[in-house]
Amino acid sequence: MSIRIGADVGGTFTDIVIEVADGSYSSTKVLTTHDAPEVGILDGIGRIAAQENIDLRDVTQIIHGTTLATNALIERRGAKTALVTTDGFRDVIETRTESRFEQYDLNIVLPPPLIERADRHVISERLNARGEILVPFDENGARSLVEHIGTEGYRSVAVGFIHSYVNPTNELWFRELLLAELPDIAVSISSEVSPQMREYERFNTVCANAYVQPLMASYLVRLRDELAARGATCPLYLIHSGGGLMSVESAAAFPVRLVESGPAGGAIFAADLAARYGRDRVLSYDMGGTTAKIALIEDFTPATAKTFEVDRTARFKKGSGMPISIPVIEMIEIGAGGGSIASVDSLGQIRIGPHSAGSEPGPASYGRGGLDATVTDANVQLGRLHPDTFGAKDIDLSPALAAEALMRSVGDRLGLSAADAARGVAEVVDENMTNAARVHAVENGKDLAGYSMIAFGGGGPLHAGRLLDKLRLDELIVPPDAGVGSAVGFLRAPFAYEAVRSFYTSTVDFDIDGANRVLTELTDEAMAFVREGTDADVTVERQVAMRYKGQGWEIPVRLGDASFDHMAAELLGAEFTKAYEEFFGRAIDDLAIEAVSWSVRVASVVDAPTPVELSTNGTEVAAPNHRTMYDPISGVDADAAVVERTSLSAGDQVRGPAVIVEEQTTTVLASHHAATMQEDGTVLIHRADAGSLGVDA
Repeated sequence: MSIRIGADVGGTFTDIVIEVADGSYSSTKVLTTHDAPEVGILDGIGRIAAQENIDLRDVTQIIHGTTLATNALIERRGAKTALVTTDGFRDVIETRTESRFEQYDLNIVLPPPLIERADRHVISERLNARGEILVPFDENGARSLVEHIGTEGYRSVAVGFIHSYVNPTNELWFRELLLAELPDIAVSISSEVSPQMREYERFNTVCANAYVQPLMASYLVRLRDELAARGATCPLYLIHSGGGLMSVESAAAFPVRLVESGPAGGAIFAADLAARYGRDRVLSYDMGGTTAKIALIEDFTPATAKTFEVDRTARFKKGSGMPISIPVIEMIEIGAGGGSIASVDSLGQIRIGPHSAGSEPGPASYGRGGLDATVTDANVQLGRLHPDTFGAKDIDLSPALAAEALMRSVGDRLGLSAADAARGVAEVVDENMTNAARVHAVENGKDLAGYSMIAFGGGGPLHAGRLLDKLRLDELIVPPDAGVGSAVGFLRAPFAYEAVRSFYTSTVDFDIDGANRVLTELTDEAMAFVREGTDADVTVERQVAMRYKGQGWEIPVRLGDASFDHMAAELLGAEFTKAYEEFFGRAIDDLAIEAVSWSVRVASVVDAPTPVELSTNGTEVAAPNHRTMYDPISGVDADAAVVERTSLSAGDQVRGPAVIVEEQTTTVLASHHAATMQEDGTVLIHRADAGSLGVDA
């Protein structure tokens, strides 16, 4: 019997999901143990294995996603790391680029570089953009630097030389010298971590990889050994930022690929559901205890990018964070989770996040020592969460503690009651998430009209109805297992890897042999990663980033399977022109076209999702219980129906105001919402005043 486990470590909760051969799931949530995240995973796996009477020796696969790498970068908790670079480029990671996210702000604040200047060292060497030697590699100077590194107590070294993406010889040479003298030190070289042009992004990425590598390698080895000690000797895989699976060994070597690990699983989960329901334009909304993640999914595929930012100093300002140049599922992430702390600024405005109460001590209402008011405390005060239906086995919600915290953090400062403070907190966090969705859509050139929303995560269904209204969307989908959606997404992810490399050529003088060679090498690289985990059939997707000569940035152009021949320049130019017109409305005549970076993604073939036939005609259920809950539509407390999700059958309908409760989350319906249960356990929500789902206006 095939038994697989998905484990998602978040900032507040660790989610564990077990899938058995018939495709059914069982799941649990435990509080994340930040000092040793593997403890929470082992506790959760042990708990659910006992609950389902499963012997860990029978488990065939464990898939893990974690925010550990992300948190280490943001909180600056990585290893003592040195950067070794070309003489003259010591300060690239600090001077960044000439781009400014606020053009006229004289006091602009940017994230400090990961590696301080004292830990940045240079070697005399230099290649040109074609990989040819301009300044020979100074071996004697390199040996002296290796000796110095050995005396300074560094645990990790990042190596980034100019134009090494074209010719990695000098980076490989220095690594060889370094490991010969210091065999236990971790070494990351940019020609392997991110072999792409633009030295700031490349250097920053290799620094990030080196900075978290000792931490992640130690953690992954501990987790694997502890699982094996408890009988789970099956393979352990990690989900990477691009939405595929990779081995522990690869993850330990390239931990920067794990920076958006958990959220990528959520996007896969939403894409799978979108395919089941035939929704080709979807807004994926994942709200957990610490952050909220929003992604766009079109044609049942999440949007992807080759670069993303970590640790933005300005929440919605592109360019205010640290760029990481690796393939990633594109999304926007903000500090707006259930544990996000509410405060009042100097202007008397309510602010939410980015700091979170996390799992230690957690929201005040958890009764674990937290004093600051959080979004969860506001939801308790508003009646959306209740001690009787919260569902977390280890937590007894305290409305009294929630009210005290709201008064302490917000009410007393603004002269508001606990109820009004809670309304303010809820409205601000909902507006923050709505703005994030709007910004993400605009940055990607999309209009959200006609999109459906898929909500999951422990907090997603609590707030999704309000976001549905604010974004003027027509449909909200809350899937089964929504509270552990990202962990379920892990179990639906393919083995996949995207290899990327910069290689310059032009349609004026197209290098046919060079382009074919690069694509072949990238395919072999990606295939090798995928074959570490599976021998299943695979798909191969090829892409090139292109631009007009003189432009600073590129657009992606899809490539077919065939090798380039003497017609390559003409055919590739035509494909670029078509793509350019789709992006910008019209092409530009009589300009040379350049191909800059190439990528190949290899992914194992997964079973196509089974389409779901909608259930629209049913009867409205009579709720056995009611409780007082704030209704944002009428602006007053209302008598809300309390409905157990497990009691609903296909076609059953629930009118708002209501809460649909389950073990790991709660779905909130305002007075103008109507929900219909589907055959697969999904809840579809529309505005009742639109006459949707057969509910009369």
